[in-house]
Amino acid sequence: MQPGQRREVLTWDDVDRLIEYLLPQFRREFNAMVMITRGGIIPGGLLAEAMGITHILTAAVDFPAQMQAEANKLMAWPQFLQFPSDDLLVGRATLIVDDVWGSGRTITAVKNRVSAAGGFPETCVLHFNPYRNLFGNTRPDYYAAITDAYIVYPWEVDRGPDKMLLEG
Repeated sequence: MQPGQRREVLTWDDVDRLIEYLLPQFRREFNAMVMITRGGIIPGGLLAEAMGITHILTAAVDFPAQMQAEANKLMAWPQFLQFPSDDLLVGRATLIVDDVWGSGRTITAVKNRVSAAGGFPETCVLHFNPYRNLFGNTRPDYYAAITDAYIVYPWEVDRGPDKMLLEG
C-alpha cells in the first residue's frame, strides 16, 4: 500500500454483491478456470461454483525484484512457480481470475501463457485500478468495480500483513 493511499475494507456481503454483478457479464461459457494464487482463490471458487465450472486450475506467479530502481522492477520477467500443463488448457475457453488488476502484470502474464498453450483466455477480477494499469487501454475482460483504493478483502482481515495495515 502506498503512503496516504485510501484503504477500503470489504465485508462478505460486499464480495457477494461483486460476484452477483459479475455473473451476468460473461459473454460465453467457460470450460476451464485458472485461479491466480493467492488473490484469485476465493473469488475463483465463488465464481466456479456459481457458473458450474469443474475444470479448475491454479497459477502462481512471482515478479522477482532484480534491480533496485522502481522502473526496472516493473520490467522484470515473471517467474511461474506453478502453472498447469499445456494439455490441461489446449482448446479450452478459460476464465482467468484474480482479486485485483493493479498494474496488470500478473494476470496478463497468465493470460499470455494460457493463450500460448492453445487455450482461449479471458480475464476477470473483482476490482480494476486503471490508475496503476501498465497496459494502456487494455483492461480486464470482466470486472465488478473500478477503484483507486487499496482493497482489503474479508478473508484478509486479522491475518498476515493486512492485520498490520488495519491496526496502523
